[in-house]
Amino acid sequence: MSGEHVPMAPAPCRMRRNILQGALAAGALTLLPCPGLAQTALNSLPRRSLIIGNSSYAHAPLNNPANDARAFAEALKAVDFAVTLQLDASREAMLRAIDDYVGMLARDHAIGVFYFSGHGTQLAWRNYLLPVDSEIRMLNDIPARGVELNTLLQGLTQAKNPMNVIILDACRDNPFGQALPGEQKGLSQFDAPPGSLLAYATSPGNTASDGAGSNGLYTENLLRELKSSDTKIEDIFKRVRLEVRRRSDGRQIPWESTSLEEDFYFRPPRAGTKLSEGEATRHYDEELAIWERIKSANDPAALEDYLRRYPSGVFSEIAQLHLDKVLAQRGQRAIQIASSAPNPYSKGTARADTRFRLGDRYSYRHLDLATNQEIRQYTLVVTAITETQVIYNNGSLITDLIGNPVKLADGTRYTDAQHQIADYSLGKRWTARHRLTNARGATYDSQIEYRVVARESVTLPAGTFDAFRVEGMGWSQGERFGVEVYNLFWISPEVRRVIAHETRQRFANGKLVKHERYELTGYVQR
Repeated sequence: MSGEHVPMAPAPCRMRRNILQGALAAGALTLLPCPGLAQTALNSLPRRSLIIGNSSYAHAPLNNPANDARAFAEALKAVDFAVTLQLDASREAMLRAIDDYVGMLARDHAIGVFYFSGHGTQLAWRNYLLPVDSEIRMLNDIPARGVELNTLLQGLTQAKNPMNVIILDACRDNPFGQALPGEQKGLSQFDAPPGSLLAYATSPGNTASDGAGSNGLYTENLLRELKSSDTKIEDIFKRVRLEVRRRSDGRQIPWESTSLEEDFYFRPPRAGTKLSEGEATRHYDEELAIWERIKSANDPAALEDYLRRYPSGVFSEIAQLHLDKVLAQRGQRAIQIASSAPNPYSKGTARADTRFRLGDRYSYRHLDLATNQEIRQYTLVVTAITETQVIYNNGSLITDLIGNPVKLADGTRYTDAQHQIADYSLGKRWTARHRLTNARGATYDSQIEYRVVARESVTLPAGTFDAFRVEGMGWSQGERFGVEVYNLFWISPEVRRVIAHETRQRFANGKLVKHERYELTGYVQR
């Protein structure tokens, strides 16, 4: 990840199991599932939901929330949820329903889905869902007459049920009008509590469409995606985001925060379904072939088709970055997430800075953590930039625009891989897979499962940085052997490259192959 070394990862399942047995015996890692293995325990638990749709506001009535709530209730019943439905609820009714819902989740140890459609607002970074009887004449009325989101979130934390989904289609235009402008538009960014997914109809600080038909734009697309079989919940919301963005011409882009540890399916795959070694490799080869055909496309339709088919694909983050660029060239202005720097409820988000300039310089030191010795120091200088690549030291190193390797100094070449991505937020997960070919023609397959685990202050020789900490675990498999890989890196919004990176690799018997660190010692960005 320093640009001259990228760890490698998962082999096919049988090889993984062989390596895994030795690694577990050595106490080296946590078990990761093979691709395609259904997480049946979570998906077999009881399912409970609370759905609220508020349309009949006295001063700012809405057309669709009651319709949205009824339709969503029916959709959840179809996938075995017990549903409590509240329409045009007063504050007292909302609070009572939330209290009963939380108690039911705790009693039944159930999967929970909470859905609210209606008006919402924020005050002092706190989000409030508005009952239909809320009479708000000044901003200070909001806490006493709205229902604070934290009332629900704190109750869910106390319930200690296995998983929660919170869906807020509650970001319509300011319900108070010009007479009482809010502090900011829409809702405030919140990080999902442990074991939950928090979904907004639009990005924090923005507003959502009430829809031109019988449902709001967001819920209309969510209802359609809920009919999909064998689809992970996070993939459902990714497809919804793509469709809403396309239908609104970029004016509305849904947003999620997740801290889920397992895959959940509204319509689970068959129990025990998994891919064989050959099937897993064929699936990757098929996706790679599709990506190679469309990755340079200037037609957004080709990229959108790929993202619908592979919402969490091994090129999906790169595809999304390219789609952003293509749409911007066509005049679509991406909406911005409101700044969350002073927000006590979120670690915020960071977008990779791809604005490299000729002459940008990044100096690193390379350390052997097994011996506590410095191996070398080196400097990377940007000597050329293309539409898709950054070239360092006259071609000694080539990366894509977000730092993923394309070619190393020794001639090793990589297929595209998303070890680094464009957007970081706490809890975000993604998969990086690649195939590399070294100068001798030998090939290696690799896969790592990444997760953003923290935002923290990091002190390096180059200075102190506010950075996201990203951890990944996976495997690398060559012709003769495989290794377990643990990968760790820090990304700072103010630096265009990774500021520090560690990798640890072990054989199946637990023997350490390497344990190294690269850290920034200085940089100049033009």
